[in-house]
Amino acid sequence: QVQLAETGGGLVQAGGSLRLSCTSSGSSLAIYPIGWFRQAPGKEREGVSCISRSDGVTYYTDSVKGRFTLSRDNAKNTVYLQMNSLKPEDTAVYYCATTGTLQCPSRGTLYDTWGQGTQVTVSS
Repeated sequence: QVQLAETGGGLVQAGGSLRLSCTSSGSSLAIYPIGWFRQAPGKEREGVSCISRSDGVTYYTDSVKGRFTLSRDNAKNTVYLQMNSLKPEDTAVYYCATTGTLQCPSRGTLYDTWGQGTQVTVSS
């Protein structure tokens, strides 16, 4: 069973960048779609991005388009979320997640495996 772990969170000033990593100590991530979600205090979990298993197509929520980039490095068994031009409203705990489908699930509730999360804080 795949187990996910996120790293790379931290404190950054507005306009700065962070790169989050999602890794697995077990199964190869290349065979799974990988989604990124975030949850800010007092807010619902929000889907940020996803990369499909079958064709590597990436999806982004509108608020991060043009600023965030999702990519895979199969040799390192890692999926990266490069976050540029960060804004205070990007502050949240970020989670990666997966499930056993070819394409990215349409809803967060369809993911069945989650990492523990990593905190991203963007100061103004």
